[in-house]
Parts: sequence; C-alpha cells; structure tokens
Amino acid sequence: MDHLPFINLKINPNLYSKDPQDTDLGKKIIENSVIMIDESGLEQFTFKKLAETISSTETSIYRYFENKHQLFVYLLNWYWEWMVIRIDLNTLNISSPLEKLKIVMSVIVDTAKRNTAIKFVDEEALHRIVVSEGAKGYHHKLVDKENQYGFFLSYKKLCGRVADLIQEVNPEFPYPRALASMLIETANNSLYFAQHLPRLTDLDGKDDDLSERVTKLLEFFAFGLVKQKLQSVESKTTTNPSASESTNEGHSVSNGNGQARADGE
Repeated sequence: MDHLPFINLKINPNLYSKDPQDTDLGKKIIENSVIMIDESGLEQFTFKKLAETISSTETSIYRYFENKHQLFVYLLNWYWEWMVIRIDLNTLNISSPLEKLKIVMSVIVDTAKRNTAIKFVDEEALHRIVVSEGAKGYHHKLVDKENQYGFFLSYKKLCGRVADLIQEVNPEFPYPRALASMLIETANNSLYFAQHLPRLTDLDGKDDDLSERVTKLLEFFAFGLVKQKLQSVESKTTTNPSASESTNEGHSVSNGNGQARADGE
C-alpha cells in the first residue's frame, strides 16, 4: 500500500536520556527490545536479559533509558509516529474524505507493511506488542504526571489525524476525537479478543482474513455513526426552511432548538 522513504522518527526527548537512533548500540537496544517483548511479554523483559542478548551491560542501557517503563513508552511512541506517517502517505493524493477514512482504518489494522527503510525495527512485531500490551503504557497511576511531560503526544497526534478525517467526512459530527480513539482502541482490542478471549467478540481469531474482518468492523461503526449524523443534519435542513437559509455573509444551520446559528459559533 505504501512506500516509506528513509525516516528518522522524532520521539519526545523526555522519553530517553540519550537518543538510541544516534548510535549502533542504541539501535540494537530498540531492535532487541521489540523482539524480546514480542516473544516473552513486558513482565518477563528486563534490562539484564536485554544486556545479555546484545552482549552489553545494564549500565550501558541505563545511559539511554531510565527504566523499563520509559523504554516501553518510547516503543509505543515509535509505533504511533509510524502510524501517523503511514496515514499521511496513504491519503496524500486521495480527494474523497470517505475514501481517506476507509484507508485510515485499513492502516490502523494492517500489520503486513514493513517499513524497510528502518532496518532495526520490526513494525509488525511492534504492532503485536501494541495490541497485546499497549494499554499498559498509559493505564497506570502515574499517567497524569507522565502526560505533563508529553509522553503521549504522539498518540494524541495520531488520534487527531483520524479525527480531522472524520470531520472532513462530516463537519457536523459532534465527537470526532472520541470516535478516533475508539476506532484505534477497538482495532487493537478486537484483534486481541479474537485471538485470546473469543467470547468477547464476534470475530474468529483463527480466521486467515482476521485483519480484513476487523477493518470491516471499524468501517461499520465509523460510517454508521458519521453518515447517520450526516443524514440527520441533511434531514433537518430539508424539513426546517429556517435552518437552510443562506446568504452571502454565511451559511445557517439548525442549533437543535428551532433557531438558526451561523457557522463558527
């Protein structure tokens, strides 16, 4: 679907003491962290095991990251930034807002497209980590403090991109950011539930077309909500003449109380 040029992702510097993208050791830390967490899980992952795997020392790893949690959130930010880039690239020459939104939902779910320009990160493995363990990065007691340091700005940017496309489809939709974050979380939860807790979903984790079915699920929710609201607005402007009057100074729409208001209020 996409062809990614050489990219050096910009990650919040509050997440590291030394940028791992600047050195060979740093890249080995990132590469092997993804592999080890994907294979054994976050709980079993330690700096001691990582140091042994890369033939280095724990002290060397601590020069890059203060602790395991900080490294984990760094990996999540990498994933979120990568998703923003993929969305931007895949919607670059698309004019239809509906088609853009459809592409976005495919990008959210798709795990088959590797960014071959960044050799030291397996984004497919990273996606599996996000699906199975991603919520641990921000579902904890210190989330408010970490939020002050911008630990989740990349996630907010990703949700913002999706919300902007939702508003392109329907500027009157009242909950674009809520729907954007819901779609991203639903994509991850649906994949996880289908594979591990099947009674919590209607999807089959053994289905070879699972990613495609999750995409269809997202489309059902997104288009159902956004287009339903769009049809509701169109219906109101058709049945309420006062809400469809327009002048050279602006366009009026109903405010829900039978009164007209100008755009931008």
